[in-house]
Amino acid sequence: MMVKKVNWKNILVHIFLILGAVVVVLPFYWMVITALKTNAETMTIPPTLLPQNWQFGNFIEVLQEFNFGMAYLNTIIVTAGRTLGQVLFCSMAAFAIATMRFPFRNVIFIMMISVLMFPPEMFMIPVYNLMNAFNWLDTYYVLTVPIMASGFGIFLLRQFFMSLPKDLFEAARIDGCSYPRIYWSIYMPLTIPGLVSLAIFVAVVSWNDFLWPLIMTSSPDMQVVSVAISNFVGQHNTNYSLMMAGSVISILPLMVLYIILQRYFIEGIALTGVKG
Repeated sequence: MMVKKVNWKNILVHIFLILGAVVVVLPFYWMVITALKTNAETMTIPPTLLPQNWQFGNFIEVLQEFNFGMAYLNTIIVTAGRTLGQVLFCSMAAFAIATMRFPFRNVIFIMMISVLMFPPEMFMIPVYNLMNAFNWLDTYYVLTVPIMASGFGIFLLRQFFMSLPKDLFEAARIDGCSYPRIYWSIYMPLTIPGLVSLAIFVAVVSWNDFLWPLIMTSSPDMQVVSVAISNFVGQHNTNYSLMMAGSVISILPLMVLYIILQRYFIEGIALTGVKG
């Protein structure tokens, strides 16, 4: 009887993957466990791996504190507006750059993506003054409209549009299709993985956005989830159990979104750099 040789390479790979999974999952586990503790227990040293008294009421208390329910609704509205806006406007710009021939096309594209080299904080003061001039501060407009397009979104979708055969575009033009018809009826359906990838990226960034809503809004009725969670951090005391409970509630929609759309997300990442 032959003894099967042990493949140590595969064993080491699996050990490495298991350790990586533990590193990724551990913060989420600690967040959930902390959300189920009393605030006094979160301070104990050494920390407890499981709550001594399970505090499921923390989640109800979070929804009652700092108008958290309204903040949740605001975050849904803002995230939906930004996501739909970026998918629409970035795809239109990417389609024009990828298919149309006009003067300074490449220069315009380089100027669009060059914005990615600068930190957003550089533009906060001039944009704040602009929004104030529009009288948009403390409204849904300021939280959505300026973020409805991005250089990253244009670059991502341009890669997808350029990966489509040029013969497809030329055949449609010969058949008499207008540019809007080609964009909406041919290119958009064929680049669903890219559109979904962009939508997930924008939704995650918008849902977790903190600095922009903090600066552009001041009314409690216009707070988003990230700002509402920060209210649990006081000057002299921090309620870690409620803050973690709020964090658990805040990530649930993103987890559901990723589980539903993960096939498109992974396919989109794989196909992003097919053609430059």
